[in-house]
Amino acid sequence: MSDSTRTGAPESVRTRVVGGALVVTIDRPRARNAVDADVARGIAAAVDRLESEPGLRVGVLTGAGGTFCAGMDLKAAARGEEVTVPGKGFAGLVEAATSKPLIAAVEGHALGGGFELALACDLVVAAEGASFALPEVRRGLIPGGGGAVRLPKRVPHHLAMELLLTGRAVTAARARDLGVVNRVTPDGRALSAALELAEEIAANAPLALAAVKRTVRRADGVPEREAFAAQAAETGALLRSADFAEGVRAFTERRAPEWSGR
Repeated sequence: MSDSTRTGAPESVRTRVVGGALVVTIDRPRARNAVDADVARGIAAAVDRLESEPGLRVGVLTGAGGTFCAGMDLKAAARGEEVTVPGKGFAGLVEAATSKPLIAAVEGHALGGGFELALACDLVVAAEGASFALPEVRRGLIPGGGGAVRLPKRVPHHLAMELLLTGRAVTAARARDLGVVNRVTPDGRALSAALELAEEIAANAPLALAAVKRTVRRADGVPEREAFAAQAAETGALLRSADFAEGVRAFTERRAPEWSGR
């Protein structure tokens, strides 16, 4: 099943359901999919939809016209447009506490805020011709959408600092070597590869997927004992769930599980 609708921003963001995945496409190719107020509202609305519809298990974020996102639309910002959404941050996503997995499917440039959108996702699939950069220091700024916060947690400190202090772009292959990108595909195949990954993820128990995200988030920067306590609480809740019982039955009966999300 698939559908195609506009979400929140009628000219800037498209959504489409593919199986259990919600594909969210930034659709401003003439502006290299830069984020203006409409894009921020549209992505925020798509995030809300992903969170609220039980049949949606995974979100896939991509850009139209062979470009992922060139970051904040500076012309829109100069006009006073608001490119952040309360509770969700820049582009309606980078500070959102989502419970469902998010995959970035990157073709072309992921610059500044575009790179930060990819860093806000749980997995990144990139085409061979994709490039990633946080060039804010070249404009007298710092990456304000999470780049300076998240990148040093994803790659070794000195490598993160090199990218943050130089503003230099890296290729998809280099980003994979650094651990920022999960998979590199031929150009034009990032979305299809992301959907294959989404299908694999969506086959798993939704309660467990959400618990994984919460556990990883809670473990970030806290003492190990506290992290294990949070993990134990999540595990205990899952052991009491109908989905765990179904998972055991399906395993013993050698069939695919039918998850209820309970």
